[in-house]
Amino acid sequence: MSSREAYLAARVLNALLREDYGGLASRVTRTKAGPGLLLADGRWVRLAPGVLFQDFVVAPDERLGLEQVLETLVEVADPADAEGVAAFFEECLSALTALELHDARAAEVLRGGPSYETLAAFVDHPVYPTSRARVGLRESDLPAYAPEFAPSFELRWAVVPGSDARLPADVRPPGLDAALFPVHPLTVDEVRKIDGVRLLDEAAVTVRPTLSMRTVEVSPRAHLKLPLPISTLGVRNRRSIKAGTLADGARAELLLRELADPDVVLADEQAHAHAGHEYLAWMVRRLPEGTIVPVAALTAPGVLDELGDVLPAYLRLLLRWNVRLFVRYGVALEAHQQNLALLFQGDRMRLLVKDNDGLLASPSRLAAAGVGVPGFADARMLNDDPHALADVFVTITLHLAAAAVTFGALPHARAATLLRDTLAEALAEHGDHPMARLLRARTLDAARLTGKSMITAGTLVSKERSGARDVNKFYGISGPNYLRRA
Repeated sequence: MSSREAYLAARVLNALLREDYGGLASRVTRTKAGPGLLLADGRWVRLAPGVLFQDFVVAPDERLGLEQVLETLVEVADPADAEGVAAFFEECLSALTALELHDARAAEVLRGGPSYETLAAFVDHPVYPTSRARVGLRESDLPAYAPEFAPSFELRWAVVPGSDARLPADVRPPGLDAALFPVHPLTVDEVRKIDGVRLLDEAAVTVRPTLSMRTVEVSPRAHLKLPLPISTLGVRNRRSIKAGTLADGARAELLLRELADPDVVLADEQAHAHAGHEYLAWMVRRLPEGTIVPVAALTAPGVLDELGDVLPAYLRLLLRWNVRLFVRYGVALEAHQQNLALLFQGDRMRLLVKDNDGLLASPSRLAAAGVGVPGFADARMLNDDPHALADVFVTITLHLAAAAVTFGALPHARAATLLRDTLAEALAEHGDHPMARLLRARTLDAARLTGKSMITAGTLVSKERSGARDVNKFYGISGPNYLRRA
């Protein structure tokens, strides 16, 4: 058993315990040796208290095999979930392959002087255990297209009859028609199947993948978001692009520009096109001048040493703005560690925000504040339920953008104190406002904090059985409140 297999097996079992899939958490028992769990093969696994997000995790000195954990998954699974369980098996194998391949090549990538986007891809997702799995991608495609390998490649181009979209000159090949659609090499086979669309033989414009993978860097200030025929963070998280999504993101950007703090910068995502097919779309992202460090990169080796003591300032920027959005306007952002970055411009550090099509906004609270309500195509983006807004704040802003980074960088006690005090300061600005009271009750004063069932909704259980309208906003679990004083 490789060290990577043991690492992945523990992450998978931790996630299944956290989500209590199949009632697994109820099988935890306590003996004189402490808490533990009996696996399907008879192995007794010792558990330790969970630091973040859950009550118990696999004890650090336990070494499990992936097969042992997956056999236990089968034992507790509902027969109706057989297809999802089989799909998760494939995710686990794909993730293990990707982890081992990356380990074999990481030193080579580091010698090449990787970008911050590449370093961000060295860090596993804080919650989803098989985040390295890209369902639909062959092993041989990983070094060629995955960001942790720092590759570069050329885009392909398609002629789409009847399209009046015009790609800006700086992100298309010189001399080629502006009406062409850029096509990621991984999407070529899907585009070939679309009636009436002709794929050009020429490949042009060299790009590099960002952490998002389907977004590629054309130049330091221009990125292209393109559909991919793969899934990440669950088989139901398709990375194609549905009609309306890019336009909703552009609408959300304009809303947030209106509500932004002075130290918050929105990436320009207004230029986009969709040809009516999930594999024919593009969006140009314009980035401001300055050094950009994705928040996901902050826990990569050496990054914080290089940047200095930026965590307190980052948390103040993040929490002050997100609390103000929540309290005054009823807006909660799905701006996790991948969609946020630190922007350094001279001696000034600002917060850079991108990819806003997952936010949640309260129409009544926007209207009461005198702010126009965007006409989102996706009706799920509008919700007047303050607890639905709080769910997004807790699981995205607090868990992923704040806690995962802070606890990943600092000892537990220091991290808890810094995060608790910074959030308390942000909430104090709003005094006894009802929305501030609600958010305080759901965070600082809560006995437990809401969590998301990401594997359950993303892979294991069908939407029909889970009832999830959005697999990225499926709750129902909770973990200990790491903000409360011991």
